[in-house]
Amino acid sequence: MALRADPKPGGIICLVKPTPGRWTVEALIAVTYRCNARCHMCNTWQHPTQPEQELKPEDLRSLPPLEFANITGGEPFLRDDLEEIVQVLQTKAERIVISTNGYLSEQIVALAKRHPELGFRVSIEGLPAANDELRGLPDGFDHGLRTLLRLRALGVKDIGFGITLSDRNADDLLELYELADAMGLEFATAAVHNSFYFHKLDNTIEQKERAAGSLEELARRLLKTRRPKNWFRAWFNLGLANYVRGGERLLPCGMGTDVFFVDPTGRVMPCNGMEAVMGSLKEQSFAEIWTSEQAQRVRAEVRDCTANCWMIGSVSPAMKKHLRVPATWVLKAKLTRRKSRSTAA
Repeated sequence: MALRADPKPGGIICLVKPTPGRWTVEALIAVTYRCNARCHMCNTWQHPTQPEQELKPEDLRSLPPLEFANITGGEPFLRDDLEEIVQVLQTKAERIVISTNGYLSEQIVALAKRHPELGFRVSIEGLPAANDELRGLPDGFDHGLRTLLRLRALGVKDIGFGITLSDRNADDLLELYELADAMGLEFATAAVHNSFYFHKLDNTIEQKERAAGSLEELARRLLKTRRPKNWFRAWFNLGLANYVRGGERLLPCGMGTDVFFVDPTGRVMPCNGMEAVMGSLKEQSFAEIWTSEQAQRVRAEVRDCTANCWMIGSVSPAMKKHLRVPATWVLKAKLTRRKSRSTAA
């Protein structure tokens, strides 16, 4: 669906659907910080929320129309009322994807049977040895793969898995992509980050060229496919290689403007990298929060942010908003490849 950017009265910029008069943004919603994994690159599991602290499904009823909502955690399937959360968000969002480690296969498949229109992304951090070490889940790779296979057998269309790149799993990146491609699944990439959300300040990639080189090779393979979506993913992965090397962000960050983050206690923030609070859904409606002076102050902080994060949650809407940048690269890359093939022939 084509998207464009327009100014909303009051100076707030949001993504606009072609439907006249409908303002939409994207949402990242962490429904719990409880987690059954013990990931090396994330210490959220050491700081779990208690069920009584967590937002209730009805707390989400004031959200605006959404182009996209990502339900994340912690591990979302540890919530007994996840389906109720989904049902509320289905009245708001055109597309919903749940991020999970895939371990709780029965709960995941049960929800998918009732709601096959949902999307599911399973985190797999490498081939079995690397995944189980990094995730701290016994037989975690087996559980994740089994979940993916069962979702595919159900006929769920929007499924895939992804890797968070580190020194430990950089050599598994291309094999995982080939596995996803062979299974006909989406494949997502990220690199280790530090933030309050992860409770980590020591995540780093020491062998930067090794990791960046793997991402660049992935971009080349994506560019060779016949899927236009993969061509834009190639550009995203080159941006991720740039991030790994310490480069500046390739597109402006629109967090807190085009996208917002809700933490498990209902706090609305620009993202999961900056602990700057706009307000709480337990105390105010979303409209009151979004148009408040506090929200404007937080947006000013985002404009001054120098973190240069490159995560799909912030980059995807930025790519839609500044489509000419990746589209120009894709066009040039495809033309260059075509010329090279013609010369070789």
